[in-house]
Amino acid sequence: MTFAKTLLAGALLTMVGTAHAGVTPEEAKQLGTKLTRVGAEMAGNASGTIPAYTGGVTTAPAGFKAGSAIRVDPFAKEKPRVTITAKNMAQYEGQLTVGAKALLTKYPDYKIEVYPTHRSVALPDRVLDNTLANATRATTSNGGLGISGAIGGYPFPIPKTGYEAMWNHLLRYVGVASNFKYDNWNVDASGTPALATSGKLYVEYPYYDPKNTQPAQETDTYFRTKIFYTAPARRAGEALMAVDVVNPLKRPRRAWLYLPGQRRVKLAPDISYDTPNPGTAGSATYDDAWLFNGAMDRFDFKLVGKKEMLVPYNTYALTYHKKASEVTTPKFVNPDLVRWELHRVWVVEATLKPGKRHIYHKRTFYLDEDSWTALAADQYDANGKLYRASFAHMAPSYDANTPNSETQVFYDLTSGVYNISFLMGPYDGIHYTNPLPAKEWSPDALAGAGIR
Repeated sequence: MTFAKTLLAGALLTMVGTAHAGVTPEEAKQLGTKLTRVGAEMAGNASGTIPAYTGGVTTAPAGFKAGSAIRVDPFAKEKPRVTITAKNMAQYEGQLTVGAKALLTKYPDYKIEVYPTHRSVALPDRVLDNTLANATRATTSNGGLGISGAIGGYPFPIPKTGYEAMWNHLLRYVGVASNFKYDNWNVDASGTPALATSGKLYVEYPYYDPKNTQPAQETDTYFRTKIFYTAPARRAGEALMAVDVVNPLKRPRRAWLYLPGQRRVKLAPDISYDTPNPGTAGSATYDDAWLFNGAMDRFDFKLVGKKEMLVPYNTYALTYHKKASEVTTPKFVNPDLVRWELHRVWVVEATLKPGKRHIYHKRTFYLDEDSWTALAADQYDANGKLYRASFAHMAPSYDANTPNSETQVFYDLTSGVYNISFLMGPYDGIHYTNPLPAKEWSPDALAGAGIR
């Protein structure tokens, strides 16, 4: 029995609706030996197409300027080892997501350039050490919807349920605080690009603040974000803020909007779930951001197991590309800028619960074993038809030991429209900072900053 199947068998023994304790000390001994401290398989695969994990990339390549937020591609000189098109996709079917296969089928000129795999994600030692400790102390509650006992690391490095795996994604390490300027573009079915929004995004994970030395409590904030919109003209001056806590059943997401025409901040309870996200001009839902965010209470999450899949990885050429016009090509993002690699991912299936409402009936997520980041997602409608395919593009910030997969693409396979979000290359990249003062996270601060 494979390692993934062993874990899946354990998952079947876990009763939904009860708290699930951390793994046993004996199981945890695998972490740091057979497994990395975040639970990834240390060894490479049998064919050698996935290398062993050796700690990730921690040395900046030649040409990188210290202090810069534009990261030079460490692998820029490499060439694709294979190119997948509609003509040869059958050879690689088992390594392609459903969404990737749909794009190859729908667009004969679409291609997937596969490069040598580099397990480049590196993480700070304090995050790794906390993850190791969380393995035996973190638990889920309320049927997986909340957690307890976790401190400043991935809570479930050896997951036994889909909820645990998704909590690893929700609590993935992306730094304590960061910000960047960005553009979101929509490209319609005729191939015409239109600016959906521009703005500046602030993201903080108080959960990872080194000052927090006690396990996160149910009403503690683990994630907060705010956006100040600068374009197009009809959105300029708007601002948004959202806050998530460890157990959303105890305190649902709190969100606020500042509308310059009204000169006031208002509560915005609909900034969640399947409400169309105006930041993408409606091409994605609010809970599509980062491929999934927010509460998990509308779906049943099942841990399917681990697979070797082709996913966007080390995509520095796309993430930091300066000219949006060269990215937003008709039908799909310029494939010459997208690097695909073979990586092991955890597969999680989410099925809409009876009596719950969402535009997606089923979703499949593919979580990178080295970072727990969702790198791809397939979204299905109520008739079981593939509706959207989404991808997050991993380009680790080697100077900060921090994964970066902010740039995301959402393909609507029904309308032929696609959206690329958080394109930061035209600006100055992503900055890792100290957290903002607490007063900067008040509704009043949102109003003051949003005035134009």
